Amino acid sequence: MKLHYGLDDLKDIDFMAFIPIILPFLAVGLLLVSIALIDLYRHRNTRENVLIWTFVILFVNTIGPILYLVIGRKDSDRS
Repeated sequence: MKLHYGLDDLKDIDFMAFIPIILPFLAVGLLLVSIALIDLYRHRNTRENVLIWTFVILFVNTIGPILYLVIGRKDSDRS
């Protein structure tokens, strides 16, 4: 049993076999980001910290859109 693998061992891996496993996760992540960004854009006048939420949604993978949808959607009292 090898304890250490080098970059040369990557050529032996069949990456196409992993696509059916990875694709659903990528699709769900993209869907979450899209829904969160659309909601943020539609309600940008009543949300606080729109720029910060945009960065959180885009750069904090999977957890960012969930955080926005759970705690970021609270409307502010501005009209």
